[in-house]
Amino acid sequence: MIEISDAARDYLKELLEKQDEGCGIRVFVAQPGTPNAETCIAYCRPGEEQDDDVAVDMGGFTAYFEKRSEPYLLDAVVDFQEDRLGGQLTIRAPNARTPNVNADSPLEDRINYVLYNEINPGLAAHGGMVTLVEVVDGDTAVLQFGGGCQGCAAVDITLKQGVEKSLIAQVPELVAIRDATDHSFAENAYYR
Repeated sequence: MIEISDAARDYLKELLEKQDEGCGIRVFVAQPGTPNAETCIAYCRPGEEQDDDVAVDMGGFTAYFEKRSEPYLLDAVVDFQEDRLGGQLTIRAPNARTPNVNADSPLEDRINYVLYNEINPGLAAHGGMVTLVEVVDGDTAVLQFGGGCQGCAAVDITLKQGVEKSLIAQVPELVAIRDATDHSFAENAYYR
């Protein structure tokens, strides 16, 4: 799944020795399969691991890998290079932004796939975009508009006639879409 070099392992072990007893790391991909995907390593104190995380003993500490992120962490490499300023931890995850979505993928991944591959290219013509904030109640997507869509006078039409129709048609578990955008800020709005 992911390779952590000896140098990175030693560096992480040294960092973790300065933390609370039993502190490990958690590795995950935020917004996986999208152009905004970001591979993250965070401290994971006892009790912060998720039920479906995959725990791996790294010889001195435990690394928890988010189950949902596994396909996006394939062929990932974590390395540490010393330099004059101390050093730098690097993460290369070539599959983090690769859409890896099918009917069994988590709901958030399927929503992001539709947003980034089908809806946002159309909104980009007006300088706009939409992102998933969260899924609530298991069937409602909370979205946030940005760019030319934030404060746009036509955003309600875009939301109901475009975004909501497309998402509900392609992700049948969804029953509703909510907009969490502060549309009072309209400086860059496409229509005022």
